[in-house]
Amino acid sequence: MDMLNQNFVILAAALNLYGSASYVIETLKGKTKPNRVTWFIWALAPLIAFAAMASEGVGLSALMTFMVGFGPLAVFVASFINRKSYWKISKLDIICGLLSLTALIVWGLTRTGIIAIALSISADGLAAIPTVIKSWKAPETEDYRVFLYSTVSAVITMLTLTSWGFANSGFPIYIFLICLILTLLIAFPKLRPFRNSTTTA
Repeated sequence: MDMLNQNFVILAAALNLYGSASYVIETLKGKTKPNRVTWFIWALAPLIAFAAMASEGVGLSALMTFMVGFGPLAVFVASFINRKSYWKISKLDIICGLLSLTALIVWGLTRTGIIAIALSISADGLAAIPTVIKSWKAPETEDYRVFLYSTVSAVITMLTLTSWGFANSGFPIYIFLICLILTLLIAFPKLRPFRNSTTTA
């Protein structure tokens, strides 16, 4: 099977940037209410993973990971500009955030590239839990486009890979899965089972 030229990673990064920009705009308007715990960790973990991937000699494919971190950083900052964009942080959010930070601290102590990538994925996944729950309960407070473009971006990145080692493919595969889940939850809320009982809870 022929892989895409690695330059397509630039297209993947551009899609991530476009999706993030649309979410930032909606946040500034007060139409979306990002969970700050999620988006902060979503910025921090990929940027650490990017640094780890660079240390492991990963090439252009690491660009998507960088953009996956840069976009959430912009969203996190935007959430402080418009008060209507505020989403109340729960105890679960704090617990997930602390677990995520713990995973990142462990990486800081190990200083090992592969471990850093694995722990960054774990941290990112734990940070995603509050937004997955919020997308299930209140999809109207989210914008599916940022997750859709990240899903497509991850697919493009995976198609450019010439090696499927964990250092190269771990983060793109994870991003594909989590963003696909969020896209479906937000874009198609009526397809959720038990949606009526969940909404009224």
